[in-house]
Amino acid sequence: MRKAITASAIGNATEWFDYGLYAYGVSYISAAIFPGDGPTATLLALMTFAVSFLVRPLGGFVWGPLGDRLGRRRVLALTILLMAGATLGVGLVPGYSAIGLWAPALMVVLRMIQGFSTGGEYGGAATFMAEYAPTRRRGMLGSCLEVGTLSGFSAGALLMLGFSVALEPQQMQSWGWRIPFLLAAPLGLIGLYLRSRLAETPVFRELEDEGGKEQGTVEQFRDLIGRYRGPVLRLAGLVVALNVVNYTLLTYMPTYLEQTIGLSTSMSLIVPVIGMLSMIVFLPFAGLASDRFGRKPMWWLSLVGLFVTVVPMFLLMATGPVGAVVGFAVLGLLYVPQLATISAMFPTQVRFAGFAIAYNVSTALFGGTAPALNDWLVNTTGNNLVPAFYMMVACVVGAVALLPSPETARCPINGTEIPGTPEAPPQLDFEPADSSGR
Repeated sequence: MRKAITASAIGNATEWFDYGLYAYGVSYISAAIFPGDGPTATLLALMTFAVSFLVRPLGGFVWGPLGDRLGRRRVLALTILLMAGATLGVGLVPGYSAIGLWAPALMVVLRMIQGFSTGGEYGGAATFMAEYAPTRRRGMLGSCLEVGTLSGFSAGALLMLGFSVALEPQQMQSWGWRIPFLLAAPLGLIGLYLRSRLAETPVFRELEDEGGKEQGTVEQFRDLIGRYRGPVLRLAGLVVALNVVNYTLLTYMPTYLEQTIGLSTSMSLIVPVIGMLSMIVFLPFAGLASDRFGRKPMWWLSLVGLFVTVVPMFLLMATGPVGAVVGFAVLGLLYVPQLATISAMFPTQVRFAGFAIAYNVSTALFGGTAPALNDWLVNTTGNNLVPAFYMMVACVVGAVALLPSPETARCPINGTEIPGTPEAPPQLDFEPADSSGR
């Protein structure tokens, strides 16, 4: 179990290590790689960040069906190699002054590779962890994946911040920002080693033994569109809320605090890190609460809490450094993603594909575009509360998707029926010896 959790979380940490480096180094990357003045180059860099998300659905369409037919472990071994390789490549791209427009072109290609691999990574890791976790502990163990997200992002952010403090501005601009990206290579190799030494999940092995796997990609897509259209739409709606909040807080916030609120560069970078560290401590307790009280009550707490407090907290962040820390921390603690809910929305034979496709399409449209969209809307309207309003709309979408979703706490996720429905195995009042939930 510990190996499965570590192997799942380290891939997610590698993915978000890249995002943390890019978000906290965007001013250096934009100046070195992209043409134009400061604001124009920054917008181009943010748009390039969004490009990786536009490719994620393609990755979901490719990796998801493969994961349901070949197994979760094989796909995850490939995706972590591609992710780490793309991140390494970012640190090696020559500057605009050296190769002209080839520099931003190479950056776009690398972001596309990163997005393509991530299209299979997140859904695969969540599926892998959920199918290894004992039924009554799936919420708490699933929170480890989000801890991996925040740990990877925090590590990337702190590393970029540390280099910016240790080096002179000219050194940082010239070559210092590249070094943290080069550290993705050992992270990827460690993740590959861990994943290659694990057996396939018990739930997937059971499906193989019973001959329940889908026979082809066409059959999988037909089932997703026909039999499982409801779960696809509900998952996409929940992900709108999940990722608009996520990418606004983690990726866009440093730029917002510096350029819109007027905090110093160092303070605008430190505030989100403090918030993320508090979230890392809180998330396992939120997972435990979802195991005890249910997934949906925790979702309602998060969605309603964010909707009510986001505008007051954005106003508080505008008052200065202390207000920024408190406001970000409050929003971060209310952001309690329940990945155990999402990973239990499909039966085993289409779980990877359903998760990967619905998650990545929704993320590409609403999550990855959030930083660039927020930046453009703030500059266009002159209203600093636009990101808060965007988050409120996303919470409403998530609430609409949550209403018809079944409660899946204590529901086994093995078998070929949707967990939490009358046809699926019933909720457990005890923990079976077999961690697959049988």
